[in-house]
Amino acid sequence: MQKPMDEAGWQAGEKERKLRIPRHVAIIMDGNGRWAQARRLPRFAGHKAGVETVRSVVEHSVKLGVEVLTLFAFSSENWRRPRKEVDLLMDLFLLALEREVRRLRRNDVRLRVIGDRSAFSQKLQARIAEAEQTTADCRTLTLQIAANYGGRWDIVHAARALAQRVNEGTLDANDIDETLVGEALTTSGLPDPDLFIRTGGEQRLSNFLLWQSAYAELYLTSVLWPDFNVTAYEQALQSFSLRQRRFGRTTEQVLADSISSGSD
Repeated sequence: MQKPMDEAGWQAGEKERKLRIPRHVAIIMDGNGRWAQARRLPRFAGHKAGVETVRSVVEHSVKLGVEVLTLFAFSSENWRRPRKEVDLLMDLFLLALEREVRRLRRNDVRLRVIGDRSAFSQKLQARIAEAEQTTADCRTLTLQIAANYGGRWDIVHAARALAQRVNEGTLDANDIDETLVGEALTTSGLPDPDLFIRTGGEQRLSNFLLWQSAYAELYLTSVLWPDFNVTAYEQALQSFSLRQRRFGRTTEQVLADSISSGSD
């Protein structure tokens, strides 16, 4: 479990650190409700505060050169929450789309929403499609919002699509491999997450990007999402920078490849 570093601690060593920026950052934004309860506010106040953090993290990701940012906004299991809270979350999602799409376009951010949209209202589905179309030609950052999303649902959805192709005779079942499964997932065309962040102190994946995160570096922090500021974000990136990603190879092989690449 990572402990937050204060502002002074970060700034003191900032010059000595060089961030290795991940191509794809995935975040479970946890702790909104507890943030609000600690302040004796309704849980919804925490969700509203969390939207401000989303804006900050998106803009800092653009600044740093992150290519893809995927945020877990609403899981397929979140429908089990009290109806009033779910309704307020849907209203907040709709409002955020209305208010943020122009800002996203100004920052050259392409929006994609992944998950099963069929459970959303027609108005929300239309607004999602409109926001995606408005930002379709943006290239600096792809922002994926996972809404009514579950990792198992994603894999099942991909399996059904491949099975349909087999039934149609356009695909031999023996040709199905990891590449084809990846191409059938909702994140098709994008790199897998390099860094998987979870705020709020919990230590589980919660059915988020299960296939895609097979080799992601995990960063678990006790910081609640509304408090996850730029300093906390850069601390996560610093942790990522210090890790050696071997992908099944030995340390010696990784070092040899690094030296070889550096001499080119």
